[in-house]
Amino acid sequence: MKCPFCSHENTRVIDSRPAEDNNSIRRRRVCDECGKRFTTYEKIETIPLIIIKKDNNRETYDRSKIEAGVLRACHKRPVSAQQITELVDEVENEITNMEEKEIASQVIGELLMNKLKALDPVAYVRFASVYREFKDVNTFMEELKKVFE
Repeated sequence: MKCPFCSHENTRVIDSRPAEDNNSIRRRRVCDECGKRFTTYEKIETIPLIIIKKDNNRETYDRSKIEAGVLRACHKRPVSAQQITELVDEVENEITNMEEKEIASQVIGELLMNKLKALDPVAYVRFASVYREFKDVNTFMEELKKVFE
């Protein structure tokens, strides 16, 4: 690691510990040349996940889009911000564990609906109505029947 102060190439790690987010390592280093200390963070390099949309367009995965959809579905429902974060974390972990470079948005939508169904039936129906693009009341009623099964 090159020293940011003198650009000398020899530095030593004097302390290493997990960073606050527990997803990276914080390392304190000292330069062998000038003696100054600095901190670096080491993080796993990840290949960006590509989402295949319904129209076959591809875009990079964006957690905030999932959170926004779940937040809209849970609007004015007795669902805490913590529960929403945990739900999105669970879905994100399942997606990551699939170890795929590309994943269909339908797979993510189904995972979200399954989790929402268990969390809050009203939020589930709200999400499903947008996700499945209900065209009429009959398709909406069919989805409601699934909730009561």
